[in-house]
Amino acid sequence: MAQEESYKEKVEALQNSKKQIVDQEKEALKIEVEAIGEQLKDGEITETKAKTIKEDVAKIRALNIENRVAILDNKILLLERNKGELLVLDEDDEEGFSLDINGKHVFTFYDKEEKKKPKYDRRTYTNLVMAIGLNNAIVDGRSLEDSPYKIGGSRFFEMGWVWRTRVFKNSNFLRLNYGVSFQFNGLKPKDNKYFVVNSGRTELQEFEFDLKKSKLRIDNLVFPVHFEFGPSKFTKKEGRVRYSLKNKFRIGIGGYGGFNLGTRQKLKYRRDGNNVKDKLKRGYNTNNFIYGLSAYAGFDGVLLYAKYDLNPIFKDSSVEQHNISLGLRFDLW
Repeated sequence: MAQEESYKEKVEALQNSKKQIVDQEKEALKIEVEAIGEQLKDGEITETKAKTIKEDVAKIRALNIENRVAILDNKILLLERNKGELLVLDEDDEEGFSLDINGKHVFTFYDKEEKKKPKYDRRTYTNLVMAIGLNNAIVDGRSLEDSPYKIGGSRFFEMGWVWRTRVFKNSNFLRLNYGVSFQFNGLKPKDNKYFVVNSGRTELQEFEFDLKKSKLRIDNLVFPVHFEFGPSKFTKKEGRVRYSLKNKFRIGIGGYGGFNLGTRQKLKYRRDGNNVKDKLKRGYNTNNFIYGLSAYAGFDGVLLYAKYDLNPIFKDSSVEQHNISLGLRFDLW
């Protein structure tokens, strides 16, 4: 009963609005006719011209009444036909519609193909990261120049996905850069040597044949976190603000932690006149947990990159060794 009274009140209000429309348009026509009369009196227009203009404005006002009243008549018919229960377009999103019953919102439906409005302010950005360069090890009691691994032949490769979040609300000078990466660290021993596990310890021994290639590869899954510093370009347009690092200098300082996914050794040599390739996938007593320090610096998406494992490469070794890498990092925006 209350619902019926509610929509009848709306119908009555619309009927009253129709009368107001007629009065508004008639009053507007009266003002326009008076203005035309003043122009005729002042000699600005001829009597014939005044008559034509009056006929034109009278037609416009008549059409205005007809159209505006027709809109209200359709609303009245909808209300009467549906007893006040109408599907109403959501004014905030023309791609969908909402259901209002007696002025109360029930639900909103959106077209699957609708385009989302861009956020006014994005505090977090994402991008792909790749890094490549030289790899080696810091051996306890020895300098890097005396490393048992080839400086140019030992390399690393890293690929991952990072998120970059602005720390402060109104400044982009400090960002938190974090993500997930796969690291592939390679070590190539010098002097025809290869890795063996002897009495539970991993050590280098001379191979019985002439080695064309000897390489140990350690695969890690790590989660890097860096504090990133540097200026950015601020832009504000089309109801949104953005911070861009294009062509800007930046520095990142932080570290990483993760897990060893696997270790394998590849050997190439000749035996009895035949080429032999051995791929040995073993643990080699490498540490299961990886953690270290890393930093980068550069312009735009090209940066100098360095990382150092705080954990020893091997659990049990006659001499403690720590992996170290230096290369280039590419942020692919």
